[in-house]
Amino acid sequence: MNNELRTMNNKMNIKNRVAIVTGGGQGIGKEICLRLAENEAKIVIFDINEELSQEVVREIKAKGGSSLALKVDVTKYEEVNGATQQAIDKFKGIDILINNAGITKDSLLLRMKEEDWNRVLQVNLNGTFNCLKAVLRSMVKQKYGRVVNISSVIGIRGNIGQANYSASKAGIIGLTKSLAREVGRYGITVNAVAPGFIDTAMTRRLNKEAVDAIISQVPLQRMGKPGEVASLVTYLVSEEAAYITGEVIKIDGGMAM
Repeated sequence: MNNELRTMNNKMNIKNRVAIVTGGGQGIGKEICLRLAENEAKIVIFDINEELSQEVVREIKAKGGSSLALKVDVTKYEEVNGATQQAIDKFKGIDILINNAGITKDSLLLRMKEEDWNRVLQVNLNGTFNCLKAVLRSMVKQKYGRVVNISSVIGIRGNIGQANYSASKAGIIGLTKSLAREVGRYGITVNAVAPGFIDTAMTRRLNKEAVDAIISQVPLQRMGKPGEVASLVTYLVSEEAAYITGEVIKIDGGMAM
């Protein structure tokens, strides 16, 4: 009985809330989907990789959760809007939006191709805008919503070879703060989470020397875990965080303090 009570008390208050998670098929996005599902939210995954997102759906359903995966290119507003309407038709509304989809195409600015600059901005920043525009109307109508935009400490402190990525993630911070002012009157909170060096498929492509150099800048002397980011996001979309909006919360082991 004590164990059951402990489990109940550890859960965030998001039961039966409907959450869209972009880029939910792998990495941080997948962990966010699983953590929200553990807390009894209903999960809608927007991801360009249908195979990976369907695997996450199967994992959620195997544990008794409710989930739907839709193949969506977040750079295309019509796709995003159509998928959002599908989610609303199935679940009768959208309560939570996690803008997590993102890519990198690293290069020194003098060598950066225009198409690489544009593609990163299109996915990371324009994609966030498209999802917000598609989902907000429903949230405003119901006078409730929780939005978390995944930024990065690179959007705060910059990084050599990542001018496009840094610009996109800094743009997300400005977007978050402006939108929080616009929609607070409708009971909608909008926050950003800025992860640091997190152990994902993206960071595993780096060689050992690069990893060691980055970790040396982190006071906690390790990479973060996707589940740690997911826990923060879950808190921010819960009723326990109802009075937090317009914030940018770093989760970086102290890297950008």
